[in-house]
Amino acid sequence: MIVKAFNLGSFKLDGGAMFGVVPKSIWTRYNTADEHNLCTWASRCIFISCENKNIIIDTGLGNKQSEAFFKHYHRTNTRTWEDVLSEMSLTPDDITDVIMTHLHFDHVGGATIKKGDGRISTTFPKATYWTHSGQWNWAIQPNDREKASFLEENILPIQQSGQLKFWDIDLPQWSFLEMITVDGHTEKQLLPLIKTPTKKYLFAADLIPSHGHIPIPYVMSYDVRPLLTMDEKKSILQMAVDLDWIIIFEHDPHVECCTLIHTEKGVRAHHFFTLAETLL
Repeated sequence: MIVKAFNLGSFKLDGGAMFGVVPKSIWTRYNTADEHNLCTWASRCIFISCENKNIIIDTGLGNKQSEAFFKHYHRTNTRTWEDVLSEMSLTPDDITDVIMTHLHFDHVGGATIKKGDGRISTTFPKATYWTHSGQWNWAIQPNDREKASFLEENILPIQQSGQLKFWDIDLPQWSFLEMITVDGHTEKQLLPLIKTPTKKYLFAADLIPSHGHIPIPYVMSYDVRPLLTMDEKKSILQMAVDLDWIIIFEHDPHVECCTLIHTEKGVRAHHFFTLAETLL
């Protein structure tokens, strides 16, 4: 079994939006802001090879949109999936499955690509693309709060290609991967629980985007149901520390993953690692 983490590049978002009601004087301990109050975040994605499957979890921002779109996010050190896969002597044709935790543009932008003639097609032509049916329906009929995050060019070509399936309906039977569903950040976000022979890893996606979001009140302003996010975090963090899961952070620019510990203030990060170090 192979499990790898890849950062497809850094981008910036408003620090206040990322930490909600938490004062800047506190959240800057976790992620410092520039003169425009913007913090740097990672686009961390996962590759799994197991049981004749080559699986990608989330796909980053991609590069289809215009410079006018991307200028708001100040991207740096961007990498393509062709670059990442070539390091493992693979191509996009070798990917069998793509799991989309949810359909916000920074998680699913790389799922499709724009061809030279302007047509948009799937990045991984032989893969099955997975998401939750509730998230799909939520995204294609977006509410005003999230509308700017659900971009048609990122998701509709997947359905048109015939490659789309729903985890809650088609129910793949993979011994090494389970899904936890949460609804605070957006409707029916999937959190993959990766099971190796010796450890379990929770890819926390946007429930806990960085180690700075582990404290329960540290909730993004982007969340559609922030009080529910807090309840979900409390439950999942309790489960993770009791069952000795390792948490993988999708957006933390410095911390790839960590173990957890109970403290007087609640569950907190214990030891920081790279994913490769935990698999030694």
